[in-house]
Amino acid sequence: MSTYNSKSLIAEEFISDTEIQATLAYAQENKHNRELIEQILAKGATYAGLSYKEAAVLLECDLPDIVERIYKLANEIKLKIYGRRIVMFAPLYLSNYCINGCRYCPYHGTNKTIARKQLTQEEITREVIALQDMGHKRLALETGEHPVYASLEYVLESIKTIYSIHHKNGAIRRVNVNIAATSVENYQKLRDAGIGTYILFQETYHKPTYEYLHPTGPKSDYAYHTEAMDRAMQAGIDDVGVGVLFGLNLYRYDFVGLLMHAEHLENTYGVGPHTISVPRIRPADSVDVNEYSNSISDEIFKRIVAILRIAVPYTGIIVSTRESEESRRQVLEIGVSQISGASSTSVGGYVEKEQENTSQFEVNDDRTLDEVVNWLLDLGYIPSFCTACYREGRTGDRFMQLAKSGQIVNCCQPNALMTLKEYLEDYASENTAKKGEKVIAEEVELITNPKVKATAKEYLQELHDGKRDFRF
Repeated sequence: MSTYNSKSLIAEEFISDTEIQATLAYAQENKHNRELIEQILAKGATYAGLSYKEAAVLLECDLPDIVERIYKLANEIKLKIYGRRIVMFAPLYLSNYCINGCRYCPYHGTNKTIARKQLTQEEITREVIALQDMGHKRLALETGEHPVYASLEYVLESIKTIYSIHHKNGAIRRVNVNIAATSVENYQKLRDAGIGTYILFQETYHKPTYEYLHPTGPKSDYAYHTEAMDRAMQAGIDDVGVGVLFGLNLYRYDFVGLLMHAEHLENTYGVGPHTISVPRIRPADSVDVNEYSNSISDEIFKRIVAILRIAVPYTGIIVSTRESEESRRQVLEIGVSQISGASSTSVGGYVEKEQENTSQFEVNDDRTLDEVVNWLLDLGYIPSFCTACYREGRTGDRFMQLAKSGQIVNCCQPNALMTLKEYLEDYASENTAKKGEKVIAEEVELITNPKVKATAKEYLQELHDGKRDFRF
């Protein structure tokens, strides 16, 4: 039995089963303890975040008035820190070859029905041009784990290719990477290649369930996988993104494990995760989701997002097209700050829409990027294609210091408006452009710093005149 230690570099000490079980018992005992809950909500209202134990109490509480206050507080924190900005991105699947045996993923090595494919650099170029022609500026690279068809050298070459492509006014300005756990040396190579965020989902923090779900392949090593973010940060990657796949295990357990992991990174490296993703399991080739009895309802999903926003107020929360339009609308209100749009989970799926099945999972929101941008504008949000912080070196603790001091708004708000302006000028439908221009005209007047406002207006005019890529 391992003793819990948030600063330990040993997986079973900073993710302690004993501590998680004790936390779940504590939350159950106190789920109707109004005095304690009031104290937790008051702490959350200071934007100081919550411990995993405090967050677990809120998640367990089912008192209707408290649940509504949780949503209200999450909304207030979201608006205070992120405003109405929603960052847009798209996944790009490079290869679905894999040597792992993950039971919930169609890429698993023994699946004989899925069509295997690895993109060539020429095919990557065509995929990226298709994404640029939609208006995307930020990608998340996805691959299976394979020493030949998804090698690190292949990933590095692909990143170089992606950054080199400039089609019309299009350019991918930030490449986030979601690949298998690797060594410090390899993470240094990814850092030197100019990646944005390194993303790796834990899937589940419950070790016995993890080992059952990953019976073969490198990913079967629970400790090596769980300690991946430590190696990435030791390699100098400032921004890391964590997440679990809800539905594989009891959601309460993984919720606590997720926040315990965030607390470990904060306590050990001085900065927590840059993003947290909250995917739910979806149907896929050779995967029967009915095998997994731990699926969560839309209401529980919404509550998880809201409490994450209160617990880790400065961390980006990501929801993909796994979720439906309505589900995404609900969680945007209470915490989510990044969403994907017009996503393909197939290898080569942006160029060849109708092809042999190479997808990782079924999407639930299949609207075009313009339809998603139009929808966000209707909901009162500012769709943002901004990548400025990464390109200006505002990453890791430097980003968090600016965020916690409130100074980041002087960059984020005008940058969001300028990247929206680029989208409207180059890619938007007439209807979307009309709505977007109205939002920009209103929002630029709300910038409180006179110098920033004046410069933003100047840049917006220059964008209209044909220049591109301004940023604060």
